[in-house]
Amino acid sequence: MNKPSPIWHPFTQHGLQQEIIPVERAEGAYLYTQDGRRIIDAISSWWVVTHGHCHPKIVEAVRAQAGRLDQVIFAGFTHDPAERLAEKLLTFAPDSLSHVFFSDSGSTAVEVALKMAIGYWAQTGKARRKVLALEGGYHGDTFGAMSAGSRSVYSRMYEPYLFEVTHLPFPAAGQEGKTLEALDAFLKAHGAETAAFIFEPLVLGAGGMLFYTPEVLARMAELCRNHGVLLIADEVMTGFGRTGTMFACEQAGLAPDLMCLSKGLTGGFLPMGATLATEAIYRAFYHTDRAKMFFHSTSFTGNPLSCAAALASLEIWEEEPVMDKIAAITQAHKAAAARFMVRGDFENTRVLGCILALDIREATPGYLSEIQPFLYKTMLARGVLLRPLGNTVYILPPYCVTANDLDTIYECIDFALDRLGHERRKQAV
Repeated sequence: MNKPSPIWHPFTQHGLQQEIIPVERAEGAYLYTQDGRRIIDAISSWWVVTHGHCHPKIVEAVRAQAGRLDQVIFAGFTHDPAERLAEKLLTFAPDSLSHVFFSDSGSTAVEVALKMAIGYWAQTGKARRKVLALEGGYHGDTFGAMSAGSRSVYSRMYEPYLFEVTHLPFPAAGQEGKTLEALDAFLKAHGAETAAFIFEPLVLGAGGMLFYTPEVLARMAELCRNHGVLLIADEVMTGFGRTGTMFACEQAGLAPDLMCLSKGLTGGFLPMGATLATEAIYRAFYHTDRAKMFFHSTSFTGNPLSCAAALASLEIWEEEPVMDKIAAITQAHKAAAARFMVRGDFENTRVLGCILALDIREATPGYLSEIQPFLYKTMLARGVLLRPLGNTVYILPPYCVTANDLDTIYECIDFALDRLGHERRKQAV
């Protein structure tokens, strides 16, 4: 009998004896397991892998960096990979963003942005403490990020410890007016007290791959600007091409005051976060008084290996036809969506860039939907890693995925839904 592993896995209920699969190696769009299986990574291993697993350019960049400098304290020190990365990252970002603060995850990038926004107002002598966010949003699992996120099963037991955030109604199709009215009313009453509006642009990821339009995002931003409210774009998931543009904010013609990045920043190769800020926010903390510095750090801020990976990933964007690959995935998704719409067991089939999502009818909505474990196991048994968000099935593949791979993924979804229908009919008898 094998000894139980001492590892406590994320988002895993170990009491259900869920299979934990040992992965031996990965390449391109595939995971290779110790027992000889090849699995298509159709969700980019939690949305982080962009160009494909173990891209040779990133592998070589990290290997070369490891022989020169592995880690150094980033307070009072710097290094070439970090300097080059910051400069290059800003060339991809809106022109108004001029400074980069490195961290080590999406959650910490959000924490940094919230602290910068609230600190900006305190430093300028106009204290504002209220924060706005969207209902259904998810910004991470640290306490500040949980506070900004929707109150849900993710954060329920910690609610007494979360700071107050006002959540606006999600601007679902046909309901955008309710969101804009709620935002306008709130700002008229509390605009002068509101520090920032944090949002996932165009797509609420963990909330169920919920889409909203660039037009409503632009209008929400305009209302906030009219009251001086800072805009925090959480591009942790949507950044680096996922929605069809480098950053989702581009589609709304929007330049935020703070932008949170992670996941695809290093191509999914190593953990890293970054918060991009305007000159005004940076200058609010620029002082001869040491007590007015920005008090935040993580031990691995600006890690040279992560910087090398991120720099190599950005160079791939410059050297390879990445946007062409994204466009091909988008077209394939649209064709598949048309086919899925014919089925009677799907609703709200939607495509944005590399994301295809659809909801299963007559199923309990939400993360704990009873059909999720069945779908996950059925798809995995067919050699496809898809991890439904409750009753929402979605595809978000690495950009190296082939047309044949995509066909296999689509067929796997059809198969899993057929099996689900069969099981439902058996239970009804």
